[in-house]
Amino acid sequence: MKKLLFLSLLVLGMVVVSACSDQQQASSEEGNWTPEESIEFVAPAGAGGGWDTTARSAAQVFDEEGIIDQDIGVVNKEGGGGSVGWSYINSQEGSPYNLFVASPPLIFVPLNGQTELTYEDFTPIANLIADYAAFAVRADAEWDNLNELFEDMKEDPSSITVVGASSPGSMDHMQFVKIAKEAGVDVTQIKYVSNQEGGALTDLLNGSVDVYSTGVAETVEQVKADKIKVLGVTSPERLEGDVLSTFPTAKEQGIDATFVNWRGFFGPPNMDERALQYYEEKFKELSDSEAFAEIRSQYGWSEQFIGHEEYKDFLAEQTEELQGLMEELGLSQ
Repeated sequence: MKKLLFLSLLVLGMVVVSACSDQQQASSEEGNWTPEESIEFVAPAGAGGGWDTTARSAAQVFDEEGIIDQDIGVVNKEGGGGSVGWSYINSQEGSPYNLFVASPPLIFVPLNGQTELTYEDFTPIANLIADYAAFAVRADAEWDNLNELFEDMKEDPSSITVVGASSPGSMDHMQFVKIAKEAGVDVTQIKYVSNQEGGALTDLLNGSVDVYSTGVAETVEQVKADKIKVLGVTSPERLEGDVLSTFPTAKEQGIDATFVNWRGFFGPPNMDERALQYYEEKFKELSDSEAFAEIRSQYGWSEQFIGHEEYKDFLAEQTEELQGLMEELGLSQ
């Protein structure tokens, strides 16, 4: 009898251990995911631009702060306004090891027909930062604020030339169009020229163009040198910084519009939900870190963390708004 009881208890113990083991295995399979291979961040442009700087800054902080243990390499895949890099990531379907940094061109470029890929062909993970536009003129220009500029443009939009580093229908063009439209300018008549070879500022300084549409960080040193003045920026409130805080917003000049150059990370299509959760949490930790706050301050970026679900809604709203503007300009395909 004792022997039978012992055998029964032994069998029961084995069942319990087996059940616990199965439960732990299921928990491991269904629960937390951590990377077991090196991770690749793709910047869909050349070195030195906003995508590249964001990718390298994030990789640096992830490593130095020990937020992610695996190695992170940054790879530049330039071409097609970003579409070369997007095609590469799209081909890595389901991979948890290939991410890329994106911003409004992921909306603009598909809308103007340069690629069939849209943000919906990827997995939005998290937005990290907000960058804003600045509209600058030469220091000796006749305009001292946006209203003076736009009044002249209302009378004859094509008499004033705006330059940017992006192609027509992309960032530098559309950020100016959005603010000008709210101010009452006939945006279909705006004369925009693109200088993608790094000479847009030179065009402004030598008098070839009248207005420079760019990111706020690109204006600071020239303002310090008294070569240009910033008529307005597209942020909802004044930015922080010795120079940046002197730039008036369009809103405070009575123009009720903003434009944000959001910048965040995406993964390939059909990314594993556990990997998505892992990266969303890690990017939040990155965003909250003092190390990344210092980098934001260095480049004049603002904090704008948006998690996965909210990011999808944000991108849908951005697409609807920007598509309307591009259709008005005849640039949407």
